[in-house]
Amino acid sequence: MKRPALTLKALGEDEIVRRLTRQLPLSGRTLVGAGDDCAVLGNGAGHQLFKTDCVTEHIHFLPETPPQKIGWKALCRCISDIAAMGGLPTEAVITIAAPKSTPWARLSGIYTGLRRASQRYGVGLVGGETSSLPEGAPLFISVAMLGSVEPRRLVLRSGGQPGDAVMVTGVLGGSIHGWHLNFLPRLHEARWLTQHFKPSAMMDLSDGPAQDLPRLATASQCGFDLYPTLLPRRRGATTEQALTDGEDYELLFTLPSKKRPALESAWKRQFPKLKLTMIGELNDGAAEEMSGWDHFAS
Repeated sequence: MKRPALTLKALGEDEIVRRLTRQLPLSGRTLVGAGDDCAVLGNGAGHQLFKTDCVTEHIHFLPETPPQKIGWKALCRCISDIAAMGGLPTEAVITIAAPKSTPWARLSGIYTGLRRASQRYGVGLVGGETSSLPEGAPLFISVAMLGSVEPRRLVLRSGGQPGDAVMVTGVLGGSIHGWHLNFLPRLHEARWLTQHFKPSAMMDLSDGPAQDLPRLATASQCGFDLYPTLLPRRRGATTEQALTDGEDYELLFTLPSKKRPALESAWKRQFPKLKLTMIGELNDGAAEEMSGWDHFAS
């Protein structure tokens, strides 16, 4: 009997990425390839960051979503990843594909949102591509972004150590009620962290702690203890939603526990309106799998 074809749903997002990136050829400039929030390329005295991301109709936004918010989200998702590496965004190129019947006002509105985000965060929009899609196909936008980071401020997912505190900025859960379209990338906060309390590991929190904390811990070759009751929740969100909803775009990072009291005190002075919460610790075990947002298994 013929075996059924292996599907993307059966594999799940992380296994798909592992299989696709297992033997990718790298350039001579590649310092960090697939597996972190951004690729890191050697660039003389500094490092260059390289990131691509996309938003797709019915997955990341709905047909009735205001187009300006679609454009804002598309660019800010990449900015959030640049921030999680300790860097600053510099330039981006934009690819948009849409059916021919798409109103011009919708595309124009998307670019209004892209420009607003680029102006706020100092990103040059330097080109891109447009393509048509069959009627009924969902519109999508792909953003490829460059950034820069000083070597001393670069933070990867892989630097965590057993005993490190696991910290998260902001509040989590319920992002579908508006935050996922209006979020502010934690660029300034990440730059402050890397200057004053450099994390041992860091990533942006896009798929929820249930999915992203195991990724960080695995990259750091650690296990983790997660304390769900400590999760900072958005008003009306349950603990389960804070764990699994995703699209919070906060910073998830680790640092030695002995530095936590000083960090928390300085953070309150520097960012009095933004929460900073310890939600767990890394340990010397193996990272456990948890059920968070997965593009293919969900």
